[in-house]
Amino acid sequence: MLSVVVSALLTVILGFLFLPLLKRLKIGQPILKYVNEHKDKRGTPTMGGMFFVLGAIITYIIFNGFSSRLSNLIIAITLGFLTVGFLDDFIKIKFKENKGLTATQKMAFLISISIISSYFSFNTGLNFVYLPFFKTKISLGAFIIALNVLVFIATVNSVNLTDGLDGLCASVSVIAFVFFAVIILIQSKEDLYINCKEYQSVSTFSLCMAGALLGYLVFNTHKASVFMGDTGSLSIGGALSTVAILSGNTLYLPVVGVFFLISSLSVIIQVAKFKRTGKRVFLMAPLHHHFQEKGHSESKITYVYSFITLIIAMLCLINYL
Repeated sequence: MLSVVVSALLTVILGFLFLPLLKRLKIGQPILKYVNEHKDKRGTPTMGGMFFVLGAIITYIIFNGFSSRLSNLIIAITLGFLTVGFLDDFIKIKFKENKGLTATQKMAFLISISIISSYFSFNTGLNFVYLPFFKTKISLGAFIIALNVLVFIATVNSVNLTDGLDGLCASVSVIAFVFFAVIILIQSKEDLYINCKEYQSVSTFSLCMAGALLGYLVFNTHKASVFMGDTGSLSIGGALSTVAILSGNTLYLPVVGVFFLISSLSVIIQVAKFKRTGKRVFLMAPLHHHFQEKGHSESKITYVYSFITLIIAMLCLINYL
């Protein structure tokens, strides 16, 4: 609990320090031309992911240092994805367009990091997953590397797509990080891990991320004074994936992160339908933009997404207990 408080407060302090710098450097977010509702957001400072990731990592180091091999791995992977996001944001800002890395470049970076991360995760001795809602553990052997690569790529891209409304991505991510922190603590208390102390540190890191995102929401709730950018969304996706993978709770990601999944599926369905028939299923994809086009406010959509995510997370924990 203390790590959440410290992480949140530190992120708020970093936010007040970073924001004037971002404005002075004119690090503003280019807006997609076809999203009419977001025209007034043009020029809003971006790369806010820098200060909440920094807040989470500093807090974690204060409480745990570098004593945990698993948490060090999570930090390294998170920073790897942050670097890709930073490059993407930097290119957008430099050329003042909402086009950063090309799709091929971005995917090449993400796949490379995912393969390396999955290999190192496997080397920690992790070759199993828990079935959601059960305490049954399934060993996958070396096949888990392929599953983990898929999970990294899917989660990072899905979180990135969910970052489309003020406070949306951060709000649902807070709940997801707290969920994984709690379930890992429960599992470690039940001696489901070989080295429980290592996994308790993973739980602490998750809480540091949750606290940092709560602090970030001070600046990101509607109307946002800063955006997280790909710098933030790719970091969240990377951290969330690693926490889930290293704890064996990979299969909980599409359950608790259901709206990350829905964001991706809505884009896939929209593109497939349009290419095949020239017609659209949704007014705009991802799905949260469809609701926005239907006249719902950003705050309402964010609240409903967060509310449903919270209910699902609580049901998963109640069932597990």
